[in-house]
Amino acid sequence: MSETLTHIGLEHLDDLALGAVFLATGGGGDPYVPKLITAEAIKTFGPVRLLPPQDLADDAFIVPVGSVGAPTVSLELLPSVEEAAETLNAFETFVGRKIDAVASFEIGGGNSVIPICAAAAKGLPIVDGDGMGRALPEAQMMSYPIGGVKPTPALAYDYAGNSATFNTDTTETYERHIRAFSMAAGGMITAAEHAMTGRQLKDTIIPGTVSFSVKLGRLLREKRGQAPTLEKPLAALFASSIYGECRLLYTGKVIDKTTRIIGGYDIGEALIESFDSSEENLSVNIKNEYLLARQGDRVRASVPDLITIVDFETGAPINAERLRYGQRVAVFATGCPDFYRSETALKVVAPRRFGFDIDYVPLEKL
Repeated sequence: MSETLTHIGLEHLDDLALGAVFLATGGGGDPYVPKLITAEAIKTFGPVRLLPPQDLADDAFIVPVGSVGAPTVSLELLPSVEEAAETLNAFETFVGRKIDAVASFEIGGGNSVIPICAAAAKGLPIVDGDGMGRALPEAQMMSYPIGGVKPTPALAYDYAGNSATFNTDTTETYERHIRAFSMAAGGMITAAEHAMTGRQLKDTIIPGTVSFSVKLGRLLREKRGQAPTLEKPLAALFASSIYGECRLLYTGKVIDKTTRIIGGYDIGEALIESFDSSEENLSVNIKNEYLLARQGDRVRASVPDLITIVDFETGAPINAERLRYGQRVAVFATGCPDFYRSETALKVVAPRRFGFDIDYVPLEKL
């Protein structure tokens, strides 16, 4: 797909969602229902213009929007067509300013299409990029606050139409408050936060990830088949992107998977047994996303690099909340954008920030 993508229409949604689930590393929420409501929004209001970050005016007012909560809850507490747009409408009233463009928290699962749904309903463009280049579980891990954008004023909306506003001194404090509201509202909410100028967005966004997700999804669809056959085409696609390396780590069967909702996150672990009985089992730690893959004491990949689990027979990526005992799977690892390898970013997203007693080692050095 060499043409420049200038809009997101109905014809792009399946590929966008598929590619975004791969980049989501297990998180971001299941995209099925968000994709359906986004399709309805596009049918009603028309395609959404996809705006490269560099095309934004420096004084433009940009607001990211998306879901916050435990992805498991998203399978039951379903969003409506109006929810994301109503969140932005309420935010505009709250701050007394009109929004010029919508941005994404993360290019992950359902959170990759919810901003498009909101943008369609409001007749606004969506920025080609996001605040993570993947999915991560906490607000302070977005590139926006790492780059100095304040999280508040912010506004969150729940499924019953209740709203709450936030004004905090740090993103870490905001994360605790927004997570508490999410838990009180059933476990999943829609939030508008980290409002910023066009200049701030250009300096902090992970660029091009919406259009890249469409390319990635198209590849996964067209090359659908057993996971090992995807290794070469995926490696070629990622090599020419902001991510770099993509490699197949492991193939096998899920023999154990446990998660619990703790503090508004899905936290747990999956254990995968190799198809080759001589190879040690692979364990994958989960906090909404797949964060650490280990064979015994050997680290195979770790956050902030991407760990993706796909169905072995089809290559379709699997959200963490849909990973089940007995599934035949393959595990891919992909390098993260350079932004997340900076000293400033690693203070927030290195493995030790998740409680793992290891230092971050880039994928290509493992």
